[in-house]
Amino acid sequence: MSHAATAVRPRSTEAVLRNHLRAATVGVDAVMQDYTDRSVLITHDATYCGLPEIRRFFTALFSELPAGFFDAMKINRQEIIGEVAYILWERRPIVSRATDTFVVRNGTILFQTFTSASSD
Repeated sequence: MSHAATAVRPRSTEAVLRNHLRAATVGVDAVMQDYTDRSVLITHDATYCGLPEIRRFFTALFSELPAGFFDAMKINRQEIIGEVAYILWERRPIVSRATDTFVVRNGTILFQTFTSASSD
């Protein structure tokens, strides 16, 4: 068997997104498995570069959310084209609308944008 036949292919954009959504129901350590030191997360408040900064963002986020928050999340739109994934979601009554865009390369999230609007 040739080396090429045994090489492991990176996860697809769809597989990374699916894992990321599942990981959000587990916790910060699970979420962080989708990122590398080169990853960048851009939000409406700040830009987080690399694993320590992205972990700090998710640790703060998870500490503010009620238990089971992501279990009750509703995806309203999902689009995957090549290495780009987009989701529009809600988690009422806390979040009326949120959006994430991911750029996936080599089976990990290289870039992500995120913003949300609170329910009134």
